[in-house]
Amino acid sequence: MTQKTALITGGSRGLGRDMALNLAKDGVNVLFTYYSNTTKANEVVEEIEALGVRAKAFQYDAANLESAKNLIDQVKSYLLESYEDANFDYLINNAGTGTFGLVEQTTEEQFDEMVNIHLKSVYFLTQAALPMLNDSGRIINISSGLARFSMPGMSAYAIMKGGIEVFTRYLAKELGSRKITANVVAPGAIATDFAGGTNRDNEEKRSIISNLTALGRVGEPDDIGAVVAFLCSAKAGWVNGQRIEVSGGMLV
Repeated sequence: MTQKTALITGGSRGLGRDMALNLAKDGVNVLFTYYSNTTKANEVVEEIEALGVRAKAFQYDAANLESAKNLIDQVKSYLLESYEDANFDYLINNAGTGTFGLVEQTTEEQFDEMVNIHLKSVYFLTQAALPMLNDSGRIINISSGLARFSMPGMSAYAIMKGGIEVFTRYLAKELGSRKITANVVAPGAIATDFAGGTNRDNEEKRSIISNLTALGRVGEPDDIGAVVAFLCSAKAGWVNGQRIEVSGGMLV
């Protein structure tokens, strides 16, 4: 069986790192992006390679559309040089950051940053990657539980994730002739360094989240990475155009 290759944006830490490691455990070669911490990215490359697959990290700024075009050019050159094939199999759009502010407080600059990072870059990076994505490939876009339930101060971020969920359904419809599936994974509250790491480090917040979640705890990165790996497996070939919330039953 031909070994598969995945491209993950934002793969050097948090949820992206765990997605990369879960895919590597399934024998998938992993290309991933990082924003600025080259040392951390290289550590993740070593972790992935220790699992017996190939890995490569690329610098990428999700807020800059030109960076998306440069990323795809770099990925193509690397694949041709190292694999003698410019195509890959799985695209996971994960990179992102948050912003906090009530509607009356949110600035246009904050809003535009969320558009660029969570909506515009995902749309056009996917567009640029489509010619290189193998038929019968997979696209997985990362949304958020906040696209279903509302927490004051998260409107700008959540609006973008809602847009990504619509985008994913269109991808599923338009790429069906190529047997490419597109799905959304929507994490609930996860213990990472996202948004200052409060879901991981703030015991008061962790207690509140646990009480709002049917399974009574805060999510962990592996809760998400394992689902992404499943969606990239042969077992998930008939799952398409779906939003899968992975929140332990938060605010059900």
